[in-house]
Amino acid sequence: MTEELAVVPIERVDDVFVLRQRAREASAAAGLEEADQVRVATALSEVGRELLAGPAKGSARFALTDGGRRLSVTVLGLPAPAEASASPALAAAARLVDAVEPADGGPAGAVTLHKRLPPGRTAAAEDVRRALAVAPTRPLDELRAQNQQLIATLDELKVRQDELLRLNAELEETNSGVLAMYGQLADELEETNRGVVALYAELDDKTVQLAEASEAKTRFLANVSHELRSPVHSILGLAQLLASPAEGKLDDEQRHQVGLISRTAGELLGLVNDLLDLAKAESGRLEPEIGPVDLVDVFADVHAGLRPLVAGEVELRVEPPTGLPAIETDAGLLLHVLRNLLTNALKFTEHGSVRLSARALSPLEVALDVTDTGIGIAQADQARVFEEFFQVKGRLQARRRGTGLGLPYARRVARALGGDLSLVSAPGVGSTFTVSLPVRWASALAREVSPGLTEAGPIDVGTALLVDDDEGFRRILRGMLQDVAGQVLEASNGEEALASMASRVPDVVFLDLRMPDMDGGAVLARMGQEASLRDVPVVIVTSADLEGSGGGSLGRAAAVLAKASLDRTTVRDALVAALSQP
Repeated sequence: MTEELAVVPIERVDDVFVLRQRAREASAAAGLEEADQVRVATALSEVGRELLAGPAKGSARFALTDGGRRLSVTVLGLPAPAEASASPALAAAARLVDAVEPADGGPAGAVTLHKRLPPGRTAAAEDVRRALAVAPTRPLDELRAQNQQLIATLDELKVRQDELLRLNAELEETNSGVLAMYGQLADELEETNRGVVALYAELDDKTVQLAEASEAKTRFLANVSHELRSPVHSILGLAQLLASPAEGKLDDEQRHQVGLISRTAGELLGLVNDLLDLAKAESGRLEPEIGPVDLVDVFADVHAGLRPLVAGEVELRVEPPTGLPAIETDAGLLLHVLRNLLTNALKFTEHGSVRLSARALSPLEVALDVTDTGIGIAQADQARVFEEFFQVKGRLQARRRGTGLGLPYARRVARALGGDLSLVSAPGVGSTFTVSLPVRWASALAREVSPGLTEAGPIDVGTALLVDDDEGFRRILRGMLQDVAGQVLEASNGEEALASMASRVPDVVFLDLRMPDMDGGAVLARMGQEASLRDVPVVIVTSADLEGSGGGSLGRAAAVLAKASLDRTTVRDALVAALSQP
């Protein structure tokens, strides 16, 4: 919609001043800002001068378009094509208004200038007509007004230039501060990096030291455990000999004292064994002997072994697993873990029950649960019970002694078997320890085993040589060889043993591994070099850890016996195996 307002002729120079004045007044009446008024007036003034440069006369038609939201002025009679780029005047006008385009339906040389009003404003045609109907001022007056506008514009430009200079100064100062800050940050970052590098180096040193300390602790535990086991075995053996009918009758008081010695030594041996088991687990020398294991048989063995420990108002319930397949694991290590958990449960349960059950977690995993109705474990202590030497404080702890090594060792064994050990507990309610195990073993782990033992039969040994640095244990072993060996010789070290064998070759040698000056492995090597001793059967009797590096030189031993499980039957079985070798 277009609404015509007025027509201004452009025929002489004075008309350009009138056109500029009319443009400013129409813009003001339409509602344009003062700066936009100057832009419209200047644009029309430039176009008017362009028109007067040609031979034809022209005019400017003012109108409101786009529903009163835009002021449009059509100039007729331009000497050049009506394109914004056709002349410098039109190009300048195009920079001052919103659009310069050829007039719709007009003759050649007609162009329309458009200036949009501010958003939300609409011009009233009558207001603009009244403004355009006012008589024009003299050219000098218009020139004076134009100069005033120019001065105001220059003043505004100077203010903006000063503001720009101020902003540039502030920006330069800010940039200087930023550069200084970046420099400081770079220095601090470099210093921090040096500190981090130094910290990492220190951490590496600490890691090495911790690894060395852990290894030293493991060696210490293994060595101390071995050194303690030998005298404890001697005490147990001597107590067994004293209690044996062959040693004569004991009165009731003596029998009580011997039993007390035996029980105390047994407790001490249990503590020492816990230390040795933990040392073995920490050193990474747990190598499970994997084979098919029926959980029904495992549960039966556990029940038979722990039934004597049940006392008071506690019921031991072992629920035979049903519907579960045989799993691939180490039966001995699994029995050790379950006995450990059930013994702990019986120890800290005064009333109720201790239950062992099994369930399938998935087709590839089973869970063995040990559940009790005992005193329970607080949430804050549940993670710490798997720490070495930690024991939960409570009223039952004083009456039930322990080392705090059983649960850490049980978890290590469970993980060595490819599973894990977890705990759910609440004080006053009870605890549930869950051993999760894979049904199939991930990789086959083979390990060399000691020679199998045969059933004992009639034995006739002429001379047996006992080689051990522990006099008490030699006495125990000599008592176990009564009615078996015609003569029992003794040696307290390797050199003494070789000297004894040089003077008289024995029929069998019972040899300890760890001895001062010359250990059992060296004695075996020396015997292999002597033609007269090469075929003498040797039975290793030791409390050393045979799964370590020390077991590699025992290939020619006829049998290997642990001092912890030594009795008359075991000794005679070992003799049968040794003497039956070709």
